Amino acid sequence: FHEAALPSFKTYARQIVHNAQTLADTLKASGWRIVSGGTDSHLFLLDTWAGGIGGKVASDLFGAADIIVNKNAIPYDARKPADPSGIRIGTPAITTRGMREKEMMLIAGWIGRMLKKGNPEEIKKEVYALTRKFPLP
Repeated sequence: FHEAALPSFKTYARQIVHNAQTLADTLKASGWRIVSGGTDSHLFLLDTWAGGIGGKVASDLFGAADIIVNKNAIPYDARKPADPSGIRIGTPAITTRGMREKEMMLIAGWIGRMLKKGNPEEIKKEVYALTRKFPLP
């Protein structure tokens, strides 16, 4: 509770939300459907099935590139829970590393490329290059 009461934590929490909004807005501008149209919190749901890929396949692809997302059902999902129609994406971990809006736009590009081309090894190299610039605190 002490940490949450600090002004620095409030700044950090605001940045988490700004990052999630930037990431969601950038994906939406690229043609991906964000469930609920956007976010006001630290995470959002991306409808991967609208692009023809199930949430489990998408989650596994991202995992192969060392990008962690969770398969997730979306409202009125007709697909089975083991392979739902979406993924859940959150920004606390990358915000903790110091990433901001500029990096969210880069990450949105990776997400779009991964869902269209499924090239985890190529994107994994880019992920490692970025995370070297933003080491864990």
